[in-house]
Amino acid sequence: MTFSRSNPSPRYSSLLAMYGQLHQHGEAQMGLPAEQTFNGMSLSSQVARIKALVERTSANTLLDYGCGKGVLYEARPFKAPDGVSYDTIVDYWDVVAVHCYDPCYAPYSRVPEGRFDGVLSTDVLEHCPEEDVPWILDEIFGYAERFVYANVASYLARKHLPNGENAHCTIKPAAWWDDVLRATASQYPGVAYEVWVQTKMEGKSGEPVLKEEVIRGCH
Repeated sequence: MTFSRSNPSPRYSSLLAMYGQLHQHGEAQMGLPAEQTFNGMSLSSQVARIKALVERTSANTLLDYGCGKGVLYEARPFKAPDGVSYDTIVDYWDVVAVHCYDPCYAPYSRVPEGRFDGVLSTDVLEHCPEEDVPWILDEIFGYAERFVYANVASYLARKHLPNGENAHCTIKPAAWWDDVLRATASQYPGVAYEVWVQTKMEGKSGEPVLKEEVIRGCH
């Protein structure tokens, strides 16, 4: 069966409800209060890469697809990775506006309208059911005029859903993401994409080490 925004999988609808609970009540197993659960801070490690894409494509408007609580957009001042302070993250990226969307957090749950120069989706796709990934990627690309940026975790999450399941439900290698991205991007000529797939490996001392593989393309 082919799923879509108007006809998502039952699993997608179930996950939306559980993520809504986490946003309201926090993550019990980790002892995280609501304000620290999916607050959007994972974006902080990606901001420099996004800025590079903004500069390369001369983007002026951005959509943060799956922004969580979007706390970085409220940070004043915003301290950039190079240590320089800006009034806001919007000033750091030097764009006109950023629109926030997250279907599980009421303040940002309204489905966006129109298109944006760039679409970013950080720490999102691994939380989506595999059967829904094609239509979600299609929606993300459909919002983009110039570029799509994402990062995807290919490992188990520390957080758990209210029913006890791990919060990462689609854990796939970079080759798998490359295939689905190529299939989607082929329908959107002129839209560049950059997706970083992160896996965890055991370091020399036995500690986990993050390995990143980047997938880039433009049709």
